[in-house]
Amino acid sequence: MTENVIALNRTDDLERAETLFNKYRIKHIPVVCKDVVIGMLSFTDLQKISLAEATADEHDVNAVVYNSYTIEQVMTKNVVTITADTTIKEAATILANSAFHALPVVEEGMLIGIVTTRDLLKYYLKNY
Repeated sequence: MTENVIALNRTDDLERAETLFNKYRIKHIPVVCKDVVIGMLSFTDLQKISLAEATADEHDVNAVVYNSYTIEQVMTKNVVTITADTTIKEAATILANSAFHALPVVEEGMLIGIVTTRDLLKYYLKNY
């Protein structure tokens, strides 16, 4: 699990989300309210609402589109979470049988980490 999780607040905007995706080269960001996971935003979610490919001035279009939506409107709600004592096999099974690629790790409802398909592949390569 990755422990130093990059997270968004429900009050952040989508431009901040895009900045974080690009700066940290990540594809999934938990959305929190007082460290409690309330949603998940993926880079793909941003791509779905972006019209950047339809114009030469990508930044202006993204700014207009991003200002038309809130994080809460775009994020996935009802996020599947796991705990720190969830086994690697259980986490892999959840991800293998789901349409998403990241699991926030929570303890007493609070975000403490994230497990992604990339994390599982790195673990597999290191240990096998």
